[in-house]
Amino acid sequence: MYHPSMFESHHMFDMTTKSTSDNDLGITGSREDEFETKSGTEVTTENPSGEELQDPNQRPNKKKRYHRHTQRQIQELEAFFKECPHPDDKQRKELSRDLCLEPLQVKFWFQNKRTQMKAQHERHENQILKSDNDKLRAENNRYKEALSNATCPNCGGPAAIGEMSFDEQHLRIENARLREEIDRISAIAAKYVGKPVGSSFAPLAIHGPSRSLELEVGNFGNQTGFVGDMYGTGDILRSVSIPSDTDKPMIVELAVAAMEELVRMAQSGDPLWVSTGNSMELLNEEEYFRTFPRGIGPKQLGLRTEASRESAVVIMNHINLVEILMDVNQWSCVFSGIVSRALTLEVLSTGVAGNYNGALQVMTAEFQVPSPLVPTRENYFVRYCKQHSDGSWAVVDVSLDSLRPNLISRTRRRPSGCLIQELPNGYSKVTWIEHMEVDDRSVHTMYKPLVHSGLAFGAKRWVSTLERQCERLASSMASNIPASDLSVITSPEGRKSMLKLAERMVMSFCSGVGASTAHAWTTMSSTGSDDVRVMTRKSMDDPGRPPGIVLSAATSFWIPVAPKRVFDFLRDENSRSEWDILSNGGMVQEMAHIANGREPGNCVSLLRVNSGNSSQSNMLILQESCTDASGSYVIYAPVDIVAMNVVLSGGDPDYVALLPSGFAILPDGSGGGGGGDGNDQEVVSSSNASGSCGSLLTVAFQILVDSVPTAKLSLGSVATVNSLIKCTVERIKAALACDVGGGAP
Repeated sequence: MYHPSMFESHHMFDMTTKSTSDNDLGITGSREDEFETKSGTEVTTENPSGEELQDPNQRPNKKKRYHRHTQRQIQELEAFFKECPHPDDKQRKELSRDLCLEPLQVKFWFQNKRTQMKAQHERHENQILKSDNDKLRAENNRYKEALSNATCPNCGGPAAIGEMSFDEQHLRIENARLREEIDRISAIAAKYVGKPVGSSFAPLAIHGPSRSLELEVGNFGNQTGFVGDMYGTGDILRSVSIPSDTDKPMIVELAVAAMEELVRMAQSGDPLWVSTGNSMELLNEEEYFRTFPRGIGPKQLGLRTEASRESAVVIMNHINLVEILMDVNQWSCVFSGIVSRALTLEVLSTGVAGNYNGALQVMTAEFQVPSPLVPTRENYFVRYCKQHSDGSWAVVDVSLDSLRPNLISRTRRRPSGCLIQELPNGYSKVTWIEHMEVDDRSVHTMYKPLVHSGLAFGAKRWVSTLERQCERLASSMASNIPASDLSVITSPEGRKSMLKLAERMVMSFCSGVGASTAHAWTTMSSTGSDDVRVMTRKSMDDPGRPPGIVLSAATSFWIPVAPKRVFDFLRDENSRSEWDILSNGGMVQEMAHIANGREPGNCVSLLRVNSGNSSQSNMLILQESCTDASGSYVIYAPVDIVAMNVVLSGGDPDYVALLPSGFAILPDGSGGGGGGDGNDQEVVSSSNASGSCGSLLTVAFQILVDSVPTAKLSLGSVATVNSLIKCTVERIKAALACDVGGGAP
C-alpha cells in the first residue's frame, strides 16, 4: 500500500515539482550545490514575479514542502554506505525494514549517494582542469604576444611568417591541446546539469529488417505502401529512448502515486463507477476528477475518455499471474490478440526478496483490434508491481508522455492495471481497470460502436482473454484425460507439442491481421464489394514458415447474425465445405482433438480433408477455435502429415512450417454503453442502423505465391488472392442467409 513517508497523496501527480535532496526516494539534483548532503527534500514553488514578499500579512506565493529522513535514518545509511556502497536486494530489504523505509527509497538513496561521491570527485578534478586551462591560456597569450613582436635577427625588421614556422607549429599543437581540455571540461560540466554533450542526443532506435518487393506489371509499381514489413516499428517505438538518470526519480514518484490511485479505484464503488445494462462498469468522469484532482494532468483537447472495470475469478495462482504480467514475452503471448508488439526499454528495479514486489519497468506497447480498419494504440509507459499488506498484488501502468514533450501520441494511459487477490485451491480474483484517453477519429465507421462501447480495448476484453488463457493452460496440464473418444489426444507429450504449435499459429495470425504500424496495407477496392487489404513479405531462413513470397489479404464486414452463430458455423468441420474453397468440396473429418476449457468451442483440432483428388490425400489442417465474452477466433493452417506425426509423438513443433489463415468475430457493439464521458456520438454504419444484433467479421488469408524469395510478385497472384478472399466472403454470407450487398462500403 501507499507509504506516507514517500509522497503526500494530494501532491502525488505534480509533474512540475523538482526536488533537491540526495536522501529522498529517487531525487537527484540538477545544479552543483544540490550534491551537498541534506536530511530531507525541499520542494518550492517560486513567485512568478521573482520578488520577495515584504508584507507578512500578504498571502505567500512561495510554498515549501519537506520530505525528510530522520537523523537516525541518515546516520544508519551513511554508516552502511561506508561498509558497502552497493547493497544487494536482501541488504536493501533489511535496511528498509530496520529504518521503516520503502525498499525503493533505500535503493535510490544509495544511488544518489554514489552520484554525490562521484560528483565530489569530479568537482575536484574539474578544479585541477580549470587551473591547467588557465595556465594554457596564459601560455597561449604569451606565444601570441611573442609572435606579434617578433623581429628578424638579421635586419631588425618584422619577421616573415616563413621564419616563424617552428613557433607557429608549436602554437597550433598547444591550441589543439587546449581545445581538447575545453571539451573535456564541458563534458564534465554537462553531467551536473544533465544536458547532452557535444552533438545532439541520439535516442535508442529499434529498427526492423527492411524488405522490398517490386511488381512486374500494373499500376502498383509506384505504390510504396504495398510493400509491408511484418515486424517493423511504429512512430513511438522509433522515437522513445531509455530514460535518463534525471527522469528516473520522477518515474518512481509517478509509479508510486499511480499505484495508490489504481488500488483506490479498484476498491471504490458508486458513484465513481456506474453499472451499465450489459454488465459493464464505466467510470463517472466528473466524480473521477473530484476524487483525483491532480492525476497526470487535465484531459487533453481532442481526446476521448475510455474507462472501464471488470472482475473475475481465474484458475491460476497469484504468483503465476504476476509473473505473466511482468514478463513482456509471456504478457505478449497470453494477450496476443490485444498486444501486437511490446518492448521493455529498461528495468529500473527487479523487485526484492526474489519476487516482483517493487519491480519497475519502462515499456512500450502497441494494442490492437483484429481488423485492419481499427488503428492501433501505441503507449510509452512505466509498469510497477507491488505486494500490499493484505497479501494482494497490484500491477499498474501509467503513461510517461510528460517526460517526452516532443513525443506526439494519440493515446494516453492513465493509471490502469489489475489488483490480484489470492483464493484457495490455486484460484485468484482479478479486478482489472483500463483508463485511456484516445483520439479515435480515424476508426472506421463500422467499428466505432464497438470501440465506443468499451469492448474493443476495455477491461472486459482483457479479463475475458485472461480467463480463457488460464483455462487453456490448466487444460494443457491435465493428466486425467478420458480415452473414450478415439480423437482425443491422451499423450502428455503429444498434447504439449500440439498446443505449442497451435499457440504459435494463433500468435502469427494475430500479429498479421491488425492495423499495426509495422504493416503496410494496400487497399484494393471494387465497386459494390468490401475493401480487401493486402500486403507482401519475404520469408527466408525461418524454420517456422515456408520460404518464398507470402501474400497476406484481409477484409472486414458486418453481417446481421449473432457472433455465436457465426463462430459455430465457421468452426464446425461439417460445414467447412460450404465456405472453404481450397477443400474442393471434400468432406472434412476430425482426426485429433484437445479441449481448452469449459466452453466446447475452445479447442485445438487436427482435421483431414478427404478430397477426391489423390494429390491432396495427405492434406491436414491444424485448427484452433476460441471464444469468450469479448470475441471469437477460428484460426487454421495446412500442415504436412509427416511433420504432424512427429508433433503428436512429442517432437519439437518449432520446425513445422505454418501460414495461418482464419477469422476474427467480434460483436458489433450495438448494445454497448458509452466510452466513459457520455459526450460522444456513436456513428453506426448503414447496415447496422436498425440496431439489430450483428457481428463484425474479419477474414484473413496468408498464401505462398512464390517459393523463391527473390522473385518478383506478379499482378496475377494479387488478383488470385483477392478473388479467393472475396469468394469466401460471398459463400459465408450466402450460407448464413445474409444479403450479399449488406457489407460496409
